[in-house]
Amino acid sequence: MHLSQDIKPISYLKAKTADVINSVTENQRSIIITQNGEAKAVVQDIKSYENLQNSLNLLKLIVQSENDINSGNTTEQEQMFNDLEKKLFE
Repeated sequence: MHLSQDIKPISYLKAKTADVINSVTENQRSIIITQNGEAKAVVQDIKSYENLQNSLNLLKLIVQSENDINSGNTTEQEQMFNDLEKKLFE
């Protein structure tokens, strides 16, 4: 992150919205918007946002899997494949 380039006041966003959108789309770098000197929002291109959401969803699945393992909520591999075969050929 380049703080001098990636942090802008809300007045900049108001005055140059199209430029901000073009910048985040081309550079795929988020811009932090400040209001009264405090960070309030982030402007991000859609591709980076989707990648971030996908990453978060994968992390959630990993946490759920770890919780299942820790609580003993697992199935042996052979049993799982047997169950799948039964469902496929019913």
